[in-house]
Amino acid sequence: RSSLSVQTGDTGKMPAPLSRPAIVKKRTAKFKRHQSDRFDRVGESWRKPRGIDGPVRRRFRGQIPMAKIGYGSNKKTRNLLPSGFYKFTVNNVQDLDMLLMHNRKYAAEIAHNVSAQKRKAIVERAQQLDIKVLNGAAKLKAEENE
Repeated sequence: RSSLSVQTGDTGKMPAPLSRPAIVKKRTAKFKRHQSDRFDRVGESWRKPRGIDGPVRRRFRGQIPMAKIGYGSNKKTRNLLPSGFYKFTVNNVQDLDMLLMHNRKYAAEIAHNVSAQKRKAIVERAQQLDIKVLNGAAKLKAEENE
């Protein structure tokens, strides 16, 4: 635990984003698939209704809303994290070099399939380059127990 607290203490020096515009979402609820509440065999993930008589496709009053282009986010804040950074997936230490000049715009996110040993090296290198790592504390508990 002590090494973990040292790392979180160092993140106070991490770079702040260049700009932090307000993120406005037109809709935060997920679009649910028609009749997914009635049948267990119909999953909740959105599918466009294509039936000839489908009331959702015909946009009848009282039906669930259909996913449309109008619900899209502002292009300036699309994929922007609440911290003001964009995600950049990192698989190895060399990938961090791409973020050297962009550490105020992109934050590194270590890929899920990177081992604890490599993660440690990536986090150390990111501190040297002053790059924010979103999931730097992941997979550290198992290593400390050994």
